[in-house]
Amino acid sequence: MSGDHSHNDSQIDSGSRVNDSHKHKDKYKDKEHKHKDHKKDREREKSKYGNSDHKEFSEKKHREKERIKHEDVSTDRHKDKHKDKDHRKEEIKPKKEKENGFASPHRGKTEPDNDHFYDSPKSLKRQRDNDETEFKPKKIKLENDRVDKKGKKRKQDEDIKPKKTQKNKKGEVADGKKKAKKEPEEKWKWWEEERATDGSKWRFLEHKGPVMAAPYEPLPSKVRFFYDGKQMKLSPQAEEVATFFAKMLDHEYTTKDAFRKNFFKDWRKEMTSEEKSKITDLKKCNFNEMGEFFKAQSEARKAMTKDDKLKIKVENERLLQEYGFCIMDNHKERIANFRIEPPGLFRGRGDHPKMGMLKRRIRPEDIIINCSKDSKHPKPPPGTKWKELRHDNKVTWLVSWTESIQGSIKYIMLNPSSRIKGEKDWQKYETARNLKKCVDRLRNQYREDWKSKEMRIRQRAVALYFIDKLALRAGNEKEEGESADTVGCCSLRVEHINLYPEKDGQEFVVEFDFLGKDSIRYYNKVPVEKRVFKNLQLFMENKQPEDDLFDRLNTSILNKHLQELMDGLTAKVFRTYNASITLQQQLKELTSPDENLPAKILSYNRANRAVAILCNHQRAPPKTFEKSMQNLQTKIDAKKDQLSDAKRDVKSAKADLKVRRDEKSKKAVETKKKAVERLEEQLMKLEVQATDREENKQIALGTSKLNYLDPRISVAWCKKWGIPIEKIYNKTQREKFAWAIDMAEDDYEF
Repeated sequence: MSGDHSHNDSQIDSGSRVNDSHKHKDKYKDKEHKHKDHKKDREREKSKYGNSDHKEFSEKKHREKERIKHEDVSTDRHKDKHKDKDHRKEEIKPKKEKENGFASPHRGKTEPDNDHFYDSPKSLKRQRDNDETEFKPKKIKLENDRVDKKGKKRKQDEDIKPKKTQKNKKGEVADGKKKAKKEPEEKWKWWEEERATDGSKWRFLEHKGPVMAAPYEPLPSKVRFFYDGKQMKLSPQAEEVATFFAKMLDHEYTTKDAFRKNFFKDWRKEMTSEEKSKITDLKKCNFNEMGEFFKAQSEARKAMTKDDKLKIKVENERLLQEYGFCIMDNHKERIANFRIEPPGLFRGRGDHPKMGMLKRRIRPEDIIINCSKDSKHPKPPPGTKWKELRHDNKVTWLVSWTESIQGSIKYIMLNPSSRIKGEKDWQKYETARNLKKCVDRLRNQYREDWKSKEMRIRQRAVALYFIDKLALRAGNEKEEGESADTVGCCSLRVEHINLYPEKDGQEFVVEFDFLGKDSIRYYNKVPVEKRVFKNLQLFMENKQPEDDLFDRLNTSILNKHLQELMDGLTAKVFRTYNASITLQQQLKELTSPDENLPAKILSYNRANRAVAILCNHQRAPPKTFEKSMQNLQTKIDAKKDQLSDAKRDVKSAKADLKVRRDEKSKKAVETKKKAVERLEEQLMKLEVQATDREENKQIALGTSKLNYLDPRISVAWCKKWGIPIEKIYNKTQREKFAWAIDMAEDDYEF
């Protein structure tokens, strides 16, 4: 064993073994004399040099002699290594007694205190702290001494091995209890690389495929289904569909005639011939026991222990790591949703005509996989196969299938923070910026077209005016009865507008009232230019309420015309342009340099709200809105009471100051004034929060912020006014807009 190791193990042990020291007494006599001589030398040096110079000189000399001394005795001490710890404690003597066979030297303040290496572990830290207040000797590396980062020897125990110190990324020694922070992964700055010009979206793509929906687990035998008052055992296929309805018993959907009718029709398709003959009326079906069973399951999930929740979390994390990432062009990219939607009942938005229909289980045979030829292909579940394996690098999806309700194609795509999604967003906002350069020309052109001799051109020009001014969607053609009765600009009917030559003190007012995307009602009264008003009167002549307002226009005609006006121009580009330019203008108008941070954020939200109103991004007030506002008002009232008390304290402190006129009273006044200022700021924050909530209760700010507002406008505003990006974008949104945060400076203009 090395001398280094034996010496360290003996530093504490050696001073505690008096019996063993007698065995080696003769051997150490010479060492004792040497030590005494050494002490005399140091006294001479002390008189020769001043106290300050003596410290450094004597320190060097003493440490060198100590090193030689330790080398001599380290080998002999090793044999005492394994003695009992309790016995050692009993043998420890006061410091004045002999240690290691010789008297402990006097610890003078002017001497460097190296002897604390031989103290007991309990006194070691206290001794060290005292010494550091007196002087700090220079660090000297000793050959046989283990020294930590601060130049101090580590405490050792004979039965416990010393902990290994670990260095973190910054070179600091990590504590045994605290884990070193993980260094964040280096971000892929794809926006700094050249983009492909051949239309390809990727060169290499590898992934594990989707996670299929869990198989159906039959209900326990104690959970029964009744038809016409009699218990009935259902086949597994019919039982599974019945559970979908049972889970929704407390929902208003199950009371709607269309929902019940569609459900019963699709449910009968899953029944056996015997079940079909018996179950003929949904009103006679009793799903109550099924419903109670699922309620109990829901409550059990809520009451799960931490360990059970942790197990689920660990399993979800395992699935995420296995299926939630792909390799694209040698970079690891996050997948948005890698799970196939489980079967259930279709709900739809608003009064959708297909609500209640069965969303059938998606099987591997329905799924198309897209990946590289040279990648490791995803494996289907055992005993199954994929519908198709494609290698199309002109598309961005990884997995696709056709759903059973609308016949539309569903996709598994990459996460919004991925390169492909980021490039698409960037291009979208750049196209909207290009529109800014020619928007005046386009507006002049459609104004001229209002006077055209052709009715189709007039209709196209008026529709384009609405898309530009009101940010209306173009509207898509759809088969009647296939979806809810929602419309866009091109599909407006006569019944959706009313014309008023004068209303509420304004001339030429058009009142819009229709269901837009996702069955959200669009209601707006807006004054228009006289020629637009006259044209609308012309379009409505001799038409019934259910007739099309623009009977010579559809979205295909409009989009073709927009492409002729500007490359890449669509109705959505107009919405993006108007949303972004409105935000930029509103931020300039509403932001004041004198405002504090909460007030500036309120100004931002108001600017965002102006955009949301323009784009008709509405929502129903949250169910907990009233309660949360009451709680907030309670906090405001309590803060006002605290502020009143604090102001009274200031007046009282000022009165004391007039009487006493001492420094203590003056400080008391200043302290209480600061308390008032702090409470006023807190009250202002709460009132701003209340105003913000009230104004936003029916406005969805997130949709416009994520889809229609150039993020570089928000980033530039934050950088200009010193607002933390975290106050505007949460973590997920910051990942999505990493390109904008890196790219935009405080002088960015849309």
